[in-house]
Amino acid sequence: MMTACRSNHSRLCIAIRIYAGGTPVFCGTRVPVQSLFDYLEGGETVDQFVDQFPSVSKEQALAALDLARDSVLASARSA
Repeated sequence: MMTACRSNHSRLCIAIRIYAGGTPVFCGTRVPVQSLFDYLEGGETVDQFVDQFPSVSKEQALAALDLARDSVLASARSA
């Protein structure tokens, strides 16, 4: 198992697990991070996502969005 962690005011841990086929999941869960993006793309809110996946905290979901934003901005700066 490989783990990537990032922290700001909260701690996000995304684990790459063998049982998930190498899919990034929220630490301590089997919930793929992709599910969060699918929910948001479908018009659902972060609150609706965490209601549906109670093993993922709202703090984790928001930290995942933070990490995605930072990644996009870093890519744009290096282009």
